[in-house]
Amino acid sequence: MAILNTTGMQRKPTHPGEMLREDFLPDYGLTVPGVAESLGVSRQSVNELLRERRAVSPEMALRLARLFGNSLEFWLDVKRSVDLWIAAQSVEEEVDRIKPLHAA
Repeated sequence: MAILNTTGMQRKPTHPGEMLREDFLPDYGLTVPGVAESLGVSRQSVNELLRERRAVSPEMALRLARLFGNSLEFWLDVKRSVDLWIAAQSVEEEVDRIKPLHAA
């Protein structure tokens, strides 16, 4: 028997930039310039991601997965969770007005 999650997430999921800033960089002893160089991207790109002003693109997810030895899906799933939560918050009232269809 499945237990349905009908309440949804009550808080915004953790942004990938916050994970990098709070968990990955300190654990690996990395700096912004060091991460940028390792990833082959600009420091501005890394800074915008860390400040949660930039989303993780598929290309960046590939780079992060390679650098930290985890999966591409890890980074994209974190991004997807944030994107879906933001979308749900912005259209919540309109979605609530939609009447679900039932098969005949």
